[in-house]
Amino acid sequence: MEISAQLVKQLRDKTGAGMMECKKALVESGGDLDGAEVILRKTGIASAAKKATRTTKQGVIGSYIHAGAQIGVMIEVNCESDFVARTDDFQGLVHDLAMQVAAADPQFVRREDVSQAALDKERDIARARALTEGKPEKILDKIVEGRLAKYYEEVCLLEQPFIKENTTTIADLIKAKIAKLGENISVARFVRFKVGDTAAAEDRSTAAQG
Repeated sequence: MEISAQLVKQLRDKTGAGMMECKKALVESGGDLDGAEVILRKTGIASAAKKATRTTKQGVIGSYIHAGAQIGVMIEVNCESDFVARTDDFQGLVHDLAMQVAAADPQFVRREDVSQAALDKERDIARARALTEGKPEKILDKIVEGRLAKYYEEVCLLEQPFIKENTTTIADLIKAKIAKLGENISVARFVRFKVGDTAAAEDRSTAAQG
């Protein structure tokens, strides 16, 4: 059945769960809001949002070297306890996140990390492109915001579709692990190396600094 964006938003506002998780729950409940909330609570997804404010001081630094040894990634993923950091579930998540960085080449962890300079540049490009395409002046702002949302999806790790399941975002993947492991989990930082790509790395560092 067709689930409206408004209904998804209602459930997200009520539970704090991710958009994709909310939509899946609504589909499973046949569009029933209360039933969808029960589904999210049973899977622990609803409570994961509450855990997201808790401090994460433990964790691991994971690494991934792609076949051919031309691309390598190091990533720091944090949780609340050393016990959880040693579990197979957490270690598997770290590995998946490192693979994601290798494959999708994000530049930032989350959209809040995007520098104002990078954002202004992208906004100017989106506006100029819309004008070139002959879009009406009155809807330019809406078009620009839509393209910025797509930009965030491309450059921010948490916004990206998971390479192993593109109907799930990385943010929702992490929330699912939070629900399963019962602790907050956060990505602190990552670095991606590509053989011969030193100039791009320097440009990225400059953009991150704003």
